[in-house]
Amino acid sequence: MKNLTILLLLFTAIINGQNDLPTGYFSNPMDIDLILSGSFGELRSNHFHSGLDIKTQQREGIPIYAPADGYVSRIKVSHYGYGKALYIHHPNGYSTVYAHLQQYAGPIQDYVKKQQYRNESYEIELFPQADMLPVSKGELIAYSGNSGSSGGPHLHFEIRDAASRPMNPMLFGIEIPDTKKPLINTVLAYPVGEDAHIDQKQNPMKLRLILQKDGSYKTEKITALGKIGFGVSTNDQLNGASNKNGVYRITSNYNGTEKFDVLFEKFSFAETRYLNRYIDYGYYQDNRNRVQKLFRESNNPLSIIKNEDESGYITVADGFNSNYVIAVKDFKGNTVTITIPIEGKELPIVEPKKDDKTDSYAYSNEATAFTKGKFSVYIPAESLYEDTYLDIEANGDTLHLHEDNIPLHKNITISVDASNYSESDMDKLFIGRLNWYGDPYYNTTYRQGNKLSARVRTFGNYALVSDTEVPTITPLNFSDGKWISNNETLQLKIEDELSGISNYRATLNGKYILTEYNYKKDVLTYDFDDEVVTETENKLKVIVTDNVGNSTTFEATFFRKPL
Repeated sequence: MKNLTILLLLFTAIINGQNDLPTGYFSNPMDIDLILSGSFGELRSNHFHSGLDIKTQQREGIPIYAPADGYVSRIKVSHYGYGKALYIHHPNGYSTVYAHLQQYAGPIQDYVKKQQYRNESYEIELFPQADMLPVSKGELIAYSGNSGSSGGPHLHFEIRDAASRPMNPMLFGIEIPDTKKPLINTVLAYPVGEDAHIDQKQNPMKLRLILQKDGSYKTEKITALGKIGFGVSTNDQLNGASNKNGVYRITSNYNGTEKFDVLFEKFSFAETRYLNRYIDYGYYQDNRNRVQKLFRESNNPLSIIKNEDESGYITVADGFNSNYVIAVKDFKGNTVTITIPIEGKELPIVEPKKDDKTDSYAYSNEATAFTKGKFSVYIPAESLYEDTYLDIEANGDTLHLHEDNIPLHKNITISVDASNYSESDMDKLFIGRLNWYGDPYYNTTYRQGNKLSARVRTFGNYALVSDTEVPTITPLNFSDGKWISNNETLQLKIEDELSGISNYRATLNGKYILTEYNYKKDVLTYDFDDEVVTETENKLKVIVTDNVGNSTTFEATFFRKPL
């Protein structure tokens, strides 16, 4: 018994040690006031935001410093996503991540450029050995930028634990001033049970918010019966910015019983797409407003849900009056509450559940296949969160694959029989998703015989599209046959109107040069600091290829004093 007690004490000490975060270990990554444009756990498209987006005074090039000792463990340079990203591993087991960089600094920049030239590729992923690129706390490691899928200059900063799970950097003492209460946008009520209703309706209902003198909210009283759930759309605003950031915690209480507790402290990348199950996806698609459902539905394993009673649902009985209270908090503890008065009353239903039945029914736990016209659709098991009726119709080369009001968790496959096209024409075909204007967006398309297929992760309208147009290449800051000794860069605009740019390659005097593609501006840039130019007369050659293989070659001669 004594040994068991000792083991329990040791186990408790280990658990407590794991919960003790090293506050004060990491310093601020930039020597500027930290003002956020994005917070940890913020609801984004198909994912939770995994770090802090720190404003950089609407400019690029602000120095970034290592917040603690460590070594560079990973470097990734890509056109999209994080753009130029840097990963540092620290002795305490945590890692920090820096994304959307303008460029790296010192030995890191030299190492990256050397590897890019060695691989003859701008996009690159590197995993340096632990002793190759050590960094000390306060050492310059990079400069802030706007690379990748960034919507404006800023630093995306993360702290990850030993299991590579992103954690809220504010837990580690990263100080962001915040004296503002969260904002409440929308509250929805959901009749869930078969006989449940709210105000005699069986469909989700938006509740009218009434601001109280103390800053809290109250809704109009609802009459309800049966199994009910609620959802809230909320944002937080921190000091110094008007951005709509995410909140830190949401709890709900029903007559003194805690029903649901959501805490944005840590999550894993493996679960982040389940955001689409957590929010009301259909409501967001219709209203561009993300409502967080304060109940756990099937196929929702999110670890941010810390506590729940009856999966967050309440059961309203006839003749029973009650209050449902939602409390929304930011990291600094600023809190706003919403009280929903409920009168339990059985009434005749005047608005039954919507009937969305079609002849196409897909199961969440089974693979399902449909054939419509020349199109086939394969939906693997666990692509859907629940069994669903789907509206699928084909018209010639166009497929209506339901509306984008139901989320897909996995890729599904669209296939099309293109045997009515000639062999030469078939190579220029792709499957594209149509936007609101009917313009196609390229999806990676595979060909096997006469069949074309693409894996997609969104419902909507798709079409078989032919692209026979070559990309265009236009010089921006130089002309053929001219002297450009004062230029710091060579810039060209490269565009493809249909399937989009797939790859590009540039050479000077037959030798590869590193060019950076900014897809947001359609600009390709070569920096003369690379010191590749050693001749007075230089012959530039640029080849650009689109996603179906159409190619354009641009050639020009320029003159420049050698360095």
